[in-house]
Amino acid sequence: MTRFIFIVALFVVCLGSVFTRAGTAVNVTQKNNNPSRDGLYIDPAFTPGNAANLVRDLNFNGTIVGDVHAQPLYIEGGPNGPMIIVATASNNIYALNATTGAVIWQRTDIGPAVTSGLPCGNINPAGTIGTPVVDLASRRLFFDALIAGSPIKHFIYSLNVDTGATNAGWPVDLNATASYNGIPFVSLAQENRGALALVNGIVYNSYSGYLGDCGNYRGWVVGVDINNPSSVHGWATLALGGGIWGHSGVASDGTNMFAITGNTFNTGGNWMGGEAIIRLQAGPVFDGPPSTVNYWAPLNWFSLDNSDTDLGGVSATLIDVPGATPSQLVLALGKDGNAYLLNRNNLGGVSAPVASLNVDGVIRGQSSAAYHSTQGTYFVFRAASNQVKAYKITATSPPTIVPAWAVTQNGQGSPWVTTTDGTNNAIVWVVGAQGDGQLHGYDGDTGAVIYPGSEVMTGTRKWNSGIAARGSIYVANDNKVYAFRVPGGGTPTPTPTATATATATATATATATATSTPTSTPTATATGSPTSTPTATATASATPTPRPTPTPRSHLTPRPRPTPPPRP
Repeated sequence: MTRFIFIVALFVVCLGSVFTRAGTAVNVTQKNNNPSRDGLYIDPAFTPGNAANLVRDLNFNGTIVGDVHAQPLYIEGGPNGPMIIVATASNNIYALNATTGAVIWQRTDIGPAVTSGLPCGNINPAGTIGTPVVDLASRRLFFDALIAGSPIKHFIYSLNVDTGATNAGWPVDLNATASYNGIPFVSLAQENRGALALVNGIVYNSYSGYLGDCGNYRGWVVGVDINNPSSVHGWATLALGGGIWGHSGVASDGTNMFAITGNTFNTGGNWMGGEAIIRLQAGPVFDGPPSTVNYWAPLNWFSLDNSDTDLGGVSATLIDVPGATPSQLVLALGKDGNAYLLNRNNLGGVSAPVASLNVDGVIRGQSSAAYHSTQGTYFVFRAASNQVKAYKITATSPPTIVPAWAVTQNGQGSPWVTTTDGTNNAIVWVVGAQGDGQLHGYDGDTGAVIYPGSEVMTGTRKWNSGIAARGSIYVANDNKVYAFRVPGGGTPTPTPTATATATATATATATATATSTPTSTPTATATGSPTSTPTATATASATPTPRPTPTPRSHLTPRPRPTPPPRP
């Protein structure tokens, strides 16, 4: 009898554990899944056997309108069931049913994307380029939209993630609110490629210039208090240039933000923020020279400046290496073809790195990923010559970088990684973007092919990375979101209703005005409301205020400079 009671009790405990795991929400709220920007997804469904038999879900619709430069997001816990959030360069924002791909809500009224009037650049239309971020506690979505007007302006928007309605107090006009040490933020000169980050109630966004290095741009990080959007702070490079080009934006350790800058101009050999890893405190606030704790630049930074060889070819990735000294590291991948590791708790100023290695090729724009397996700690990235390359970081004092594996694969997409429990069954995923257009999967320890790819996707872009959630992979391309499922994983598990927050069905104010200045600016009247079923459509609509044709400001006319190498 005692044994019977023990077995029943054990069964109840195990059953409770199963229900607990099944009821745990899964959310992809930001670029590369984590604040560290490591691109790691833990999903027990992605065993090598399941991954080898991945199939595209042809019943998933996923139709959207616009070019896609941003990663999709996956959000559970709302009244509409699991959703895929997608932003396009036309300033169209979508919430799609994660099972069917049907539109739950859409915003096509944010304001016209910029198609002319920029002093240079290679993205057209230029609207919402960076990946949005979601605050789950308040069910709010944040993104940057570049909106045509006179002048052209960057706005930070906040929408109710369940309805698409604009939240009260938003959008934030950065021309009117952002500055640093008397330097105003001028949207016409600043491009946003980086993803937004959310750290302790502040949403951060990074900015560079445009292809061609025109105008008086700087590397900028802007922070907006999500509960008090009138509180806007910024940091910028003291010298002109120094753009933050990487598509993952800033990385975070949960307290500090890490950004990597490019080349600056007219410094006279005095370091002024360029070619560096910058550690920012909340705000953002930068405590730089004479202290060397919060920045690092290579000894040859001035040479990199003069050759337009950006240290920030890829955004910062934070990596912990147990057993190494130091063990808390930040990775930079530069256009000089080198990988650099730094102690992220004491960057060291202008100095030699903790470790570095030439990893081949000119690295530009794509995101990197990092992961642990039973065999060590790795980082992986898209190198030149259509190669995906992985390197190990040794658990030594100091750590070193050693080659692990490389595969040649036709395309230029950014990698991401799945493991079944954080260390086992690591699989590196990458799309042959602007190449074969196929999804590929590789063994994280050896590079052996696990998923060879079969379905050719259209509209792929090299900066994009996919996401993994509930046994599915989602890839957002121009005009289309694709879904791939493992065997038996065709339907995302719905989150129990009890986990929905009190704000899930809240609607925003009727009208959110984009700026308080007399300048003709966009207004968005949100009428979106949640639907009762996941496949229904609730469209938040508005009519943007007409704008005159934008004209470039005369003081931003490009200065004569040597012709730079191509940007990412």
